[in-house]
Amino acid sequence: MAWRAVTEPSLVRRLLVAQMGLLALLWTVVFIYAATENGTDSPVLKETSVYHAVAAVADDLADAPARQYHSLAALDAAIHQRYADAEGVAELAPGLLVLQRSAVVYRSPHLPRGADAESFVASAVSDARRTFDDGRQKWRVRVVTGTSGARVAIFVPRGGWHVLITLASHGYYLAPMVISLPFLLLPAWLSIRLALRPWRRVAQEVASRGPQDLAPLSYRGQHQELAAMVDSVDALMARVSEASARERSFIADAAHELRTPLAAMRINVEALHGQTADWRQRELLEGILSSGNRAARLVSQLLVLMRSDAAASLGDAGALLSLDELLQDRMAVMSGLAGARGVELELQSVAGVAIVGWRESLVSLADNLVDNAIKYSPRGGVVRVGLWHVEGWAVLSVEDQGPGIAPELRSRVFDRFFRAPKQEQGGSGLGLAIALGAARRHGGRIELTDGEQGGLKVEVWLPAA
Repeated sequence: MAWRAVTEPSLVRRLLVAQMGLLALLWTVVFIYAATENGTDSPVLKETSVYHAVAAVADDLADAPARQYHSLAALDAAIHQRYADAEGVAELAPGLLVLQRSAVVYRSPHLPRGADAESFVASAVSDARRTFDDGRQKWRVRVVTGTSGARVAIFVPRGGWHVLITLASHGYYLAPMVISLPFLLLPAWLSIRLALRPWRRVAQEVASRGPQDLAPLSYRGQHQELAAMVDSVDALMARVSEASARERSFIADAAHELRTPLAAMRINVEALHGQTADWRQRELLEGILSSGNRAARLVSQLLVLMRSDAAASLGDAGALLSLDELLQDRMAVMSGLAGARGVELELQSVAGVAIVGWRESLVSLADNLVDNAIKYSPRGGVVRVGLWHVEGWAVLSVEDQGPGIAPELRSRVFDRFFRAPKQEQGGSGLGLAIALGAARRHGGRIELTDGEQGGLKVEVWLPAA
């Protein structure tokens, strides 16, 4: 579960990565600019007092070479510490070269060796700033001549890429990002979460909607991007609502128009069946009657389904109903059908089970479940119907002794017009769909399990009043 949360695409994580990437890009630009900045503007090249101090030490200690070298080394270390671009990186520190009577009296350890640098300093115009290339990198150099003729030159690295690579190799590029990013992640994540609160409110409202609730969203917000999305969602739900209404109207009109010709056909076939004596013709007429009865039942179920959908979409308030009394009435009505099929009905019900609902919808729920149980039970079988309270729920159970439904098909049998394969009994595949619609309209659910005697057990959980 944790791995899925990490790998699953997330808009918050996408925005967080974008912020961190932008921060890294800005840091890279600043780092490159600072690393490749022209050495001409280096502060040490502008400090004339530094040059005069070095020249004075070289002149005053000319007769004591050891002390002279030691003092110049101390001044070099001070210049290094004060003006180095990257502390501890010798290649990027200013370098000191002192000539006295054309001889080198001091040279910084990291400065280029050889006569080229010495001749460059000896021939340079005093107080001029020039660029020196030793073949490995470029230096910006300023040479100042002291009062006694000592020539003091300070070399500042100028090669941008060399400076950049040197700084990066010493961790001056990655270290600040590695240290600062963890401290920036939490504020960035918190800011993104706060900014996305209106988005989450819209998502929560959409998630809380039922399948029949296609009204416009109540929360819009003042943000342009969110308002555009809400308008698109509202427009989509309006189109879906119109299409659903047209579909229900068409099916209801078609089913209503079919009732009259089906009834007329049945009357004529029954009259013809009573007048003929030929047993072959009677068998054909009985087949027509059976098909007509199935068609009439399908039309009736379609009308019930459409009325249920239309009533649910209107959102009218239900009434307080006694579910145990309603169930007793329906069992009495269904007893004739059960007797004709040789099936026994048993009812076990507690008294005082009341719910807030719609009688017509509950009648359709009970009739379809009991009718299915009777139809699929064998002759001589028993259909057990129960009703009881369970922690604020009214639980209606219908159990038969039929072939049952395979577990892998129990989620699909609620689809309209779906029938399990290899079914010997006829049907339209609408009974369970009508029952599920009625249960959902009341805020309940339906569960299918194996019966105690091998058949199917249907449990309907409805909120009790």
